[in-house]
Amino acid sequence: MHTLKVMDFITVLIVAIALSFDSFAVSLGCGTIQSEISFWPAIKIAGIMGLFQGIFPVLGFYMGYSVHGYVESFDHWVAFGLLGFIGAKMIIESLNPAEDKEKKNILKNSVIIAMAVGTSIDAMAVGISFAFIYKEIWFEALIIGIITFLASMTAIRIGKSAGPRLGFLVTRIGGIMLIAIGTKILFEHTVLA
Repeated sequence: MHTLKVMDFITVLIVAIALSFDSFAVSLGCGTIQSEISFWPAIKIAGIMGLFQGIFPVLGFYMGYSVHGYVESFDHWVAFGLLGFIGAKMIIESLNPAEDKEKKNILKNSVIIAMAVGTSIDAMAVGISFAFIYKEIWFEALIIGIITFLASMTAIRIGKSAGPRLGFLVTRIGGIMLIAIGTKILFEHTVLA
């Protein structure tokens, strides 16, 4: 039986929210590009985003779990390094956004899957760090997937009226949150141990 303490659940929830920020920013752009997007296409985009964001931590978890025995004595440093790197990467990318002038057909399955994979790579690295902290990943992956789905649906709606600039701010906040969680893990295993 999988059990999470309240603090662990809050940490997973914060990680899920932080990871969803990339998908939020991309979905915001989808709403901006295709402002006439209707409910079912929005569900399709958000569903695929959530699915990939939920699957990639599982892949990362099993990759990390396979080497956990070798790095157990310094696993908190690995988790801190991965989360810190991902957070810093998110912040830097949000400060230097790539300008994509050409409009893509965001409703094509290949485009949606490419966006979902691109925004889920960081989730795989988080899954690797989770292998050093948790014994299972399924509940955490489910939370990450649901939060991403809700964030994407919300972003598409906002994007229809607000525009893409908000997405860069949201990505920065997500990066800061991941760095903070990595620091918390390091603090708990070094100072409080």
